[in-house]
Amino acid sequence: MKIVLASNNAKKLIELQALFAPLGVELLTQGSLGISEAEEPFGTFAENALAKARHAAEASGLPALADDSGLVVEVLAGAPGVLSARYATLFGQPKSDADNNRVLLEQLAQFPAPEQRAARFVCALVAVRSARDPEPLIAMGRWQGQILCDAQGEAGFGYDPLMFIPDLGRSVAELSGSEKNGRSHRALAAADLAEQMREVWHLG
Repeated sequence: MKIVLASNNAKKLIELQALFAPLGVELLTQGSLGISEAEEPFGTFAENALAKARHAAEASGLPALADDSGLVVEVLAGAPGVLSARYATLFGQPKSDADNNRVLLEQLAQFPAPEQRAARFVCALVAVRSARDPEPLIAMGRWQGQILCDAQGEAGFGYDPLMFIPDLGRSVAELSGSEKNGRSHRALAAADLAEQMREVWHLG
């Protein structure tokens, strides 16, 4: 089955294709089909993921899968949250991983203790068979950690170099792809969603 991924993030495509490969599905990015990005006007990951999935399904006529994920930092009242990908722009800076990371460190400068820097990656995954599917499949995944004072590691993307996983003793950017795919917020959500796709869509 071909499913449109409502994202143009190449690294996210690789992660999700690996996670859903056992179901026998092929993910196609919306950009490869000439589909524009959807608006993300909502304040929750689940609502934005649903909006993106419906938009991609409407434009393609195919089933669609959407991910909305980000970083939630407790002392920042949940920020960057749904604005994680463009967090730096809230402070007049360019939109990039490097700028997002720098701004986050600046916002946390007054909270140097590890126990003050508790954070979690959150992922909402939504799958729809059509834009008007009355039964969207929704899964959530969370990965707890702490924000480092300096970046560590070269792998991954986004906030991975700043997210330290205490039980592993490493940042997410220091993990191999297989290690990340086995533990991440996206992996947890994907495992849940895959089970729902087997049960409801009869895949795999």
